[in-house]
Amino acid sequence: MLKNKFKILCQNFINDENIICQLWQEIELAHSSENRYYHSMKHLEQLYIELPKFDIVTEFAIFYHDVIYDASKSNNEKESAKLCKKRLSHLNVPKKFINETTQLILETKTHEPTSPNNALFLDADLAILGSSEKVYQTYIKSIRKEYAIYDDITYESGRKKVLKHFLEKPNIYQSAYFYDKYEKQAQQNILIEYNSLIT
Repeated sequence: MLKNKFKILCQNFINDENIICQLWQEIELAHSSENRYYHSMKHLEQLYIELPKFDIVTEFAIFYHDVIYDASKSNNEKESAKLCKKRLSHLNVPKKFINETTQLILETKTHEPTSPNNALFLDADLAILGSSEKVYQTYIKSIRKEYAIYDDITYESGRKKVLKHFLEKPNIYQSAYFYDKYEKQAQQNILIEYNSLIT
């Protein structure tokens, strides 16, 4: 599914099958690495399921927002945006779309949207927080595996900071669509996880 969607998206700007194939292979390889337990191809598929509407910027952001992901670094969004800008230039995508896509990717660091359209994407990226208790538990375990380089005390301390940030916000989801759909369950899931952490 994803490969075909990416191909159709790219064909709006270029007909070179070799370039499209190379870019797809890069995306697929990045999201299929052995240390990707949550930020994988499945996450990209889930974004397509969750989002109520799409445009060029949103679709390119799906494929590139996590293309660079290293649990030991804090500049993943910046590096992903940088690579996205380079790759979309190869596809002859207009600068307007490139700038909007890279801005959206950068916003996945803080999840503070600068437009209603960006809010939808950022909320879809956090849809897992409002999933069922069983799915959320699987998500927690997957994230822990991605941060396996850290001991429990270090990990739990960092995780509590992230969860506290969400709990202190007026609301987790910025769009009415996702707020209505997931806010209540997300608040519950996050609070339960927060209280389960020892540090």
